[in-house]
Amino acid sequence: MLRRRRQLFTKVSKIVDAALFGLAFWVTHALRSLDIFDRGELIQDFSSYAWLLLVVVPLSTPILELQGYYLRSVLGSRRQSLWILARTAAWVSLAAIAVLFFRKTEGARLIFALYIPVAVLFMWAKDELLRAWSLHRHGREIARRRVIIVGGGTDPARLEKALRLDQFPDIEIVGRIDLNERPIDELADLLHTHSANSVLIAPRQTLFGNIERTIQLCELEGVEVWLLADFFQTRISQTTVDDLHGHPMLVFRSGPDVSWQAMGKSAIDFVGSLSLILLLSPIMVAAALAVRLTSPGPVFFRQQRAGLNGRPFTMLKFRSMVTNAEQLKQELAALNEMSGPVFKVTNDPRVTPTGRFLRKWSIDELPQLINVLRGEMSLVGPRPLPLDEVARFDDLAHRRRLSVRPGLTCIWQVRGRNNVSDFKEWVRLDLEYIDNWSLWLDFKILLMTIPAVFTGAGAK
Repeated sequence: MLRRRRQLFTKVSKIVDAALFGLAFWVTHALRSLDIFDRGELIQDFSSYAWLLLVVVPLSTPILELQGYYLRSVLGSRRQSLWILARTAAWVSLAAIAVLFFRKTEGARLIFALYIPVAVLFMWAKDELLRAWSLHRHGREIARRRVIIVGGGTDPARLEKALRLDQFPDIEIVGRIDLNERPIDELADLLHTHSANSVLIAPRQTLFGNIERTIQLCELEGVEVWLLADFFQTRISQTTVDDLHGHPMLVFRSGPDVSWQAMGKSAIDFVGSLSLILLLSPIMVAAALAVRLTSPGPVFFRQQRAGLNGRPFTMLKFRSMVTNAEQLKQELAALNEMSGPVFKVTNDPRVTPTGRFLRKWSIDELPQLINVLRGEMSLVGPRPLPLDEVARFDDLAHRRRLSVRPGLTCIWQVRGRNNVSDFKEWVRLDLEYIDNWSLWLDFKILLMTIPAVFTGAGAK
């Protein structure tokens, strides 16, 4: 993992950990207030102790950091982690007792006795959730970076060994190529075949023309470039300098960078999709029953779509067409109203009466909230296209729309909606979103989507 990503992950972890230590203190007081712990002591309201959060919360993460908690692997020793957590909770508890002593304030002793196991339990549960996510196949695939090594005159396998890339589970080498001997088109094929996230260039013996063409290709496709920059003595202005496990890198990006806003977007996607699934579940159940009862075939339409960097995923929709819609598509090719590789037809004869209603109010798209919850899509982002349409892109620059997660809604839907008939205009709006992305822009698009849905301006 690049250092900046590690630092961002550590900062988020510290905030979560501090909140958990504070929550544990509140829960401990609530447990102390139960009748089963009646020891004849005066039980004070939590407001009498709330000021101690100013001691508990700020102290917890520095103590964890001093013990190397944030340097350990997520899959490291459970015993070591529990020992660190127990010592930290004990030190925090002792600090709170010391503050009470010097302020000559009385406190219920049982609160501080209970605090240590409660705080350890909360932190241990968080660690186990992270461990389970890291071990789960879906979690590993989302966290792992798929890297192609580009090196001229250098054995890529030797470079891989020198950088010790095989020792890190967050990096998967999916391809190796020497551009001094093979054309740049082969690199493009590797990017498409493996849905690579990053290209690592070792430039010592690579022709600078090849380096430039590699960066330009990745820039068009929205793929990160890691330039192994151990030959530079000084930092170059207006470049992103990072390191890969101690090796200096220059990172070229044409898509959104890792940031607090990006972390916030992921959190909003998870909480928002989960909330909407719970809120709209009666509508989803009714839609599923309507599809089942009015048309033979499955309730859901499943199709392989291009996700982040073109990685295939199974997108879900309520089935709005007849079951042999894909076979009939070839017969309707002459009616296509969209230029380029995308297929769009007004009053598509394959759509069932129930499907026409679901499409009008965008109800057929609701199952994609599950894709958002799984991390395959986002609430806001370029709409995902079928793999065969992506394969027919005649301009590599169009692939840069794949540099972010696809979404339920985006600029072209709230601006042009069904009026966009030129695929190049569609891509232009998607790239406008990518180049100007912010959480505020996502919020505005979500607000603009609401009237588009409620006025029945659904997809064709």
